[in-house]
Amino acid sequence: MSETKRIYLSSPTMSGSEMKYIEEAFATNWVAPLGKNVDEFEKEMGAYVGVSHAVALSSGTAALHLAVKLANVRRGDVVLCSDLTFSASANPISYEGGVQVFIDSEYETWNMDPEALQEAFEKYPQAKAVVAVNLYGTPAKLAQIEDICKKHGVPLIEDAAESLGSTYMGRQTGSFGDYGVFSFNGNKIITTSGGGMLVSDDAEAIIRARFWATQAREPFPWYEHKELGYNYRMSNVVAGIGRGQLLHLDEHKAKKKLIYERYKSAFSGLPLSMNPYLCVSEPNFWLSCVLMDESCSAKPMDIINMLGKNNIEARPIWKPMHLQPLYKDNDFISVNGDVSGEIFKRGLCLPSDIKMTDSEAAKVINLVRSNF
Repeated sequence: MSETKRIYLSSPTMSGSEMKYIEEAFATNWVAPLGKNVDEFEKEMGAYVGVSHAVALSSGTAALHLAVKLANVRRGDVVLCSDLTFSASANPISYEGGVQVFIDSEYETWNMDPEALQEAFEKYPQAKAVVAVNLYGTPAKLAQIEDICKKHGVPLIEDAAESLGSTYMGRQTGSFGDYGVFSFNGNKIITTSGGGMLVSDDAEAIIRARFWATQAREPFPWYEHKELGYNYRMSNVVAGIGRGQLLHLDEHKAKKKLIYERYKSAFSGLPLSMNPYLCVSEPNFWLSCVLMDESCSAKPMDIINMLGKNNIEARPIWKPMHLQPLYKDNDFISVNGDVSGEIFKRGLCLPSDIKMTDSEAAKVINLVRSNF
């Protein structure tokens, strides 16, 4: 392996603004869970996204779990879920005993296909909720998905873990669902090292989620519990990192877009295309991905392995849930063939780190082009 500096897929980018809030937490001895940073981070995130209420949590997965609980999913209930996604979008449904039915993607955004979602409701009219993902920071066809959910009277859980800062028809992602979910994992567009946020315009829902996230402790002098709770609250130190990161979100988004546009221009004329988005949306361009034409003799893993030998991190597209051994017995609803499977088969994620230099980007581009 080359001794040159590694080029990462998407590593944390710290500005120094975070230290002000971290030092304040130490100075006031609020290093345990809860405190001013947690309260302010919730307010600041809610204001940015345009949602009235938010609760800061230990992970995006925790936020998804509480959203599933708020949707009143019980054992045996069907939940319609995006197929092309990370397993954390689907697993929390199992935490509550629900049954995932996976909905295929469409090629215009790589996200949940509204046609397939409508067909799924015809097959499963008793479905309890929908979990729709904004993949790689690209908004799904949210207006259509939202309308379908309202038509069938079920809550929409919008998994915006990868799409903080993205907009659809001028609205921030995470604000379309009855419940919106964000992740601040280390590779996201802003990070708290680990953490998540659940947002909603339903004040009572967020109060309930906050209660569950603090071990469902009843208001007694002693520890009294009537319900099952969880240790899901974000710490005050971690929230301080998030507050400092949030100040630079739009800056990060602009840099991510430049990376995407550079790849798009450099690969013009090659038998591959960038991950697409609708003209009514503005992605955060969290990860720049390519889809190789069916005619290509090279395969995604050929490029990934070649980049790896040059100390460059690239990854396959998420393996669809219907192809995962864990979910092999779950139903998969598609109307145009296996679109998710095709994107997985022919796609890959390229380095999208905002600290990548011009010369490093040129190296990645030249290596990819050498395959064609």
